[in-house]
Amino acid sequence: MQIRHLLLFGISLMGITTVTAQEKMSLTLQEAVQLAWTKSNEVNLANAKVNTSKYELQTAKNNQYPDFKLSGQYQRLTHASVEMANMGSNTTAMPEPDQVMLAQANIGLPIFAGFKIQNNIKLSDNLYQAENANAAKTKEDITMRVVNYYTALYKAQKTLAILTENQKSAKQRVTDFTELEKNGIIPRNDLLKAQLLVSRTQISIDEAQNNLNNINFYLATLLKIDTNTKLEVDETDFFNLKTDNAPKSDAVALENRKDLEAIHFQQKASEANIKIAKSGYYPSISLVGGYTALDLKDIVTVKYAMNFGLGLSYDIGGILKNKAHVKVAESKALEVKNSEAILTDRIKNEVQKALEDYDLAINQSVVYDEAVQQASENYRIVKDKFDNGLSDTNDLVEADVEYLATKLNTAVSKATIIQKYYELLSVTGQIAQSFNLSK
Repeated sequence: MQIRHLLLFGISLMGITTVTAQEKMSLTLQEAVQLAWTKSNEVNLANAKVNTSKYELQTAKNNQYPDFKLSGQYQRLTHASVEMANMGSNTTAMPEPDQVMLAQANIGLPIFAGFKIQNNIKLSDNLYQAENANAAKTKEDITMRVVNYYTALYKAQKTLAILTENQKSAKQRVTDFTELEKNGIIPRNDLLKAQLLVSRTQISIDEAQNNLNNINFYLATLLKIDTNTKLEVDETDFFNLKTDNAPKSDAVALENRKDLEAIHFQQKASEANIKIAKSGYYPSISLVGGYTALDLKDIVTVKYAMNFGLGLSYDIGGILKNKAHVKVAESKALEVKNSEAILTDRIKNEVQKALEDYDLAINQSVVYDEAVQQASENYRIVKDKFDNGLSDTNDLVEADVEYLATKLNTAVSKATIIQKYYELLSVTGQIAQSFNLSK
């Protein structure tokens, strides 16, 4: 009885697992990008860096405001001996205080620090803007990853569907050939060729299914979706997209690329850093003031002891050492400048390649459309000849394989055009705005 219950429980559990594993989710490309922007670890990290830079900027701004400090002390004294100077011959015994209280208030306002405070604010502000640009570039990179996975998932699904449909035809041919071989109409060798085609197609189906499972897992992981969910793409994303406004040159990229914008802000930050290093050549001047209250019990009480004035500090020895700091800052600025030049050249190369790849995808799609019609007609003719004994099994199988290949190429070529279009938008810095998502 217990065994029976265990078996029923096991069967029920397997049923639940199967339902979970077969859960499906239809997903448009727009929805996939939105999920990635919301849940991606990379985007969350980039946003955290932006917040950190924002707080660092606020910290730099706070340095221009006065410092105000309050302090107080209360101390117990044991057998304190107090002697007052210039008391003459007065030998009156002084009291022994047993406590002392001290309160102080100090304020300091920087007036001049060699322009260090202002340049620190400029430095932090430019680094903050650079992080904002880097965060936008991260979103663009994530968007392109989603597009690649999404189009790859579509291609894998279409490939599997076409192979599965072709497998049905191949199996039916085996059934037909089996009867023909029994009746001595065709040799056994022809039947074996048909069976071999079924086996080869099955291998392709298994490989396509494996590829589909991997891509589904990668995309689900990126979007933080249960990896057991079967994602289904929306085919309208590949046939309703308007690609007439595709960029034509690298001028748009040099204007819109967020990584180039980030390095521009880094260049400004490095210039501010040079000025900060040079501030070591100047003295620091500040306005200082304070208030002191003292009570030494039974001895002295001080009230309303206010003070104010100017504070001056000048690191004479640092002047000789500061030259090295300036050289370091100038060298780092040169590094950023060279990095900007390198990135500019790389962007131009990326745009050129993306333009060529996009044009190639369009041209190949036209050829594939023509080829599938040609292969379909060729298979029809060869099939008629085979039925009339004018061609052999090799010709039929070859025509079938060619027709299958052209159907696969045509099915994925439309998705390839969309993928290359988005790659072109990505390298020109326009992919994020093409989805009309709030930042």
